[in-house]
Amino acid sequence: MRRLLREPLVHFLGLGLLLFLLYGWLHGGVLSRPEEIVVSRGQMQSLQSQFEGVWQRAPTSKELQGLVDSWVREEVLYREGLAAGLDRDDPIVRRRVGQKIEFMIDVAPPAAPTEAELQAWLDTHADRYAIEPRYSLRQVYFDPARRGASLDAAVAAALRALASGKAVAGDSTLLPAVLDDAAASDIERQFGAEFAASLKDLPVGRWQGPLKSAFGLHVVDVSASQAARPAKLAEVRPAVERDLTEARNDESKKAYYEKLRSKYTVRVEAVNPESGAASK
Repeated sequence: MRRLLREPLVHFLGLGLLLFLLYGWLHGGVLSRPEEIVVSRGQMQSLQSQFEGVWQRAPTSKELQGLVDSWVREEVLYREGLAAGLDRDDPIVRRRVGQKIEFMIDVAPPAAPTEAELQAWLDTHADRYAIEPRYSLRQVYFDPARRGASLDAAVAAALRALASGKAVAGDSTLLPAVLDDAAASDIERQFGAEFAASLKDLPVGRWQGPLKSAFGLHVVDVSASQAARPAKLAEVRPAVERDLTEARNDESKKAYYEKLRSKYTVRVEAVNPESGAASK
């Protein structure tokens, strides 16, 4: 019995029944008279708030009456449409009702995960939260279009000059000449994947190259680097908590759907591949 009381489906049905009874009590038996349309105080306030949100002022008495008349007209047409069965076999209505049910399921989110549960999730999905490599470096750029056949010679001369402590200007570019503690993903966005991947194999503390980028060739001096490593929970806690909560919410919705699904027997008629029609 205790386990049953903890089921989300029981909570959902109980809340729905309570709201149903409360609505009937507040409206004096309106539920038993479907031909009566009641514009409640709450509905009036909602109509007025919608008007104020659009026009930035309160509606006049005439405008408010017009809002009420429009709402009543919509309600009348809606009820007549339901009575005529126009909601059946309508994919838009069908989808909208299903979305509302899913929204009602989302109203009661799962309990906040504990520290141990967060750590277990992180351990299981370590690759998703790994701290990426970071680099501090200087680079000198050489433009293949400008250098042409002299490109390799220019790069070799630059490496010799830089190794001896001389300054080398290289070719003009909008790329940064210096990066300080930059993440590998940021470097990849600026220089391209090939350049970023080449950095992990470079020793620290001397000019090396050339390295290819999406723009040309570079000689590079990596002054500091940090290899990729597993994240600690404190570093990625918000992301871990968000992902675990979303996963639990998805599991809860799936379980709720499976309970609903178990009430139905589904029969799928075979389709004749020649005619495209369902076989009887």
